[in-house]
Amino acid sequence: MQQTDSIRIAPRDPNVVMRLARLGSFHQSRLSFMRVLLRRLKAENWQFERGVFDIDARGVGRAVYTAHGPQRSYSLIAFANDLPPEKRSDRVIATEWDATFTLFDGIPTPSDLDRLSQNVPRQEAGRITETELSLSRANRSVRLWDYVVDCLARGQQPDQARIDDVGYLMRTTAVYGSGKFGAADRETTADRDEFQAPFQIEMLSVFLTRAVVMDLVEHMAALRAPETAVPLAPKLRRRFGIGNSTGLGMAPFLLNHPALLNNWIAAREEALARIRALPEATAEAAQSFCDFAKRARLHALSWQSEHPIQIAKLHDLRADMEALIAHLTEADLTRDTPWNRLWLWGETALAVEGQELLASLLMEPYGDLVDGLSCCMAADEGATWRIDGAMQVSDLRAITQDVYGWALEIDWAERDATARVWYTSEAKLEPRLGERFDEPIEPYEQPLCPGRDAARMFADLADFPDGPVAGFLLKHPEHRHVVRRAQIAARLPYAEIRDNTIDASVLPIDMLRAKLSFFGACHFDPRSDRWLRINMFQHAPFPGELAGGNADDWTYPYLEGRA
Repeated sequence: MQQTDSIRIAPRDPNVVMRLARLGSFHQSRLSFMRVLLRRLKAENWQFERGVFDIDARGVGRAVYTAHGPQRSYSLIAFANDLPPEKRSDRVIATEWDATFTLFDGIPTPSDLDRLSQNVPRQEAGRITETELSLSRANRSVRLWDYVVDCLARGQQPDQARIDDVGYLMRTTAVYGSGKFGAADRETTADRDEFQAPFQIEMLSVFLTRAVVMDLVEHMAALRAPETAVPLAPKLRRRFGIGNSTGLGMAPFLLNHPALLNNWIAAREEALARIRALPEATAEAAQSFCDFAKRARLHALSWQSEHPIQIAKLHDLRADMEALIAHLTEADLTRDTPWNRLWLWGETALAVEGQELLASLLMEPYGDLVDGLSCCMAADEGATWRIDGAMQVSDLRAITQDVYGWALEIDWAERDATARVWYTSEAKLEPRLGERFDEPIEPYEQPLCPGRDAARMFADLADFPDGPVAGFLLKHPEHRHVVRRAQIAARLPYAEIRDNTIDASVLPIDMLRAKLSFFGACHFDPRSDRWLRINMFQHAPFPGELAGGNADDWTYPYLEGRA
């Protein structure tokens, strides 16, 4: 490992990093949870088997795919359905799907499968137990499924351009875990090595779902025309990921889990700081970075969206990648803290989208400096939740000015500053965002605007006599939640989004993208300011390919002749 002898680079200022426009420009990296999962599966030589595959020509039946680790096994149980096209919907209110799944803790018995067959296909209307770790569902792609089955049945490979235009054969509409609908609570699995990093249960579920889907499309083609059908060519097969539609239900997560958010961002910022501080780079590392930059340019060129905000960001990103590659032809990347010089150049030469891609690219040649940080990304949130009532009011006042100074400058009497309301829908108990002055929803508002609430608290702190915070809260119990947040942010600098989350111009998709970038998603495609589509595990090796394939370097397209 190279040492950081010459300079110390501090992680970036939270006032820079934690703005929504920047969080909404994050990209996947070595610390993304999909890549963390596949590195572990390969390093520990996990084995995979298809124990059950009982699905008929209509695509109806069940399958069980089991992953065997050093100490435990986990089985994805799939229930396939022949859903009429008119019933397919991305919306959370759907009641039927083409396929439903649960990740089972161990290997299911026939009685387990019978029990789950009565519950998993019903999703929210059913119930699972502590032996199940996740619950999910997916629908076929209207544009690709029948086309691919037909091509394979006729003995032909589907057109690559048509595949790339969609990128998946099924799209999930939810992957639930952590106790929802009866599944095992997080504390049940938190002490297992394989689930130390965040969202590893959900990532394993989606990874195995992709394998089920690809086997299913080939199976249906073979049953349709057993004499002529062919499987997908391996390179073409890997071009399919698992689609996902994500909406407002995910947006408040970052606000509701401040310690976890801090640990994700802190790991990313520490990785960037370590690399910027390197006094020199080997020729191999420099060449690797240049190759990744060229591959990222190809990746940006293939990223399509019809949303005007994303179209503008893609224009900036593509221009940024051209500028970066042009700069690299002249830059010395081996001496005199080369990565810090490159970063400082990028801060002025690149837009926010390009800067955040540069941050991800800088990590690629330095797995030895970066990958170990993934073990720091979980959080014991209960340990941060207790309010310190002995803190002095003067200290709380100073913390509020430091963490929420941006909020104290906002005129909260302006209608646009408080135009939105976060609330929970009665029908699905899902987060929603409404218009404060157009809908009668203010009485149901959730505490998801820390900036406004901190400003209200600061007004009450202004003339309050110094003494323990406990005394302040006895008089102003309405501020308990923001006192807690302020105390957490005082210890954990990246715990708080430093933007107005109820402003008329707020874009919830910025929060969605920040979280999904840590999942490892690419090619974000907003469909409005409140939901977007992504692709997961596209180009990744399949379970049977992990042992002999590259478990980590699969996100960006390969340069010609180097695949």
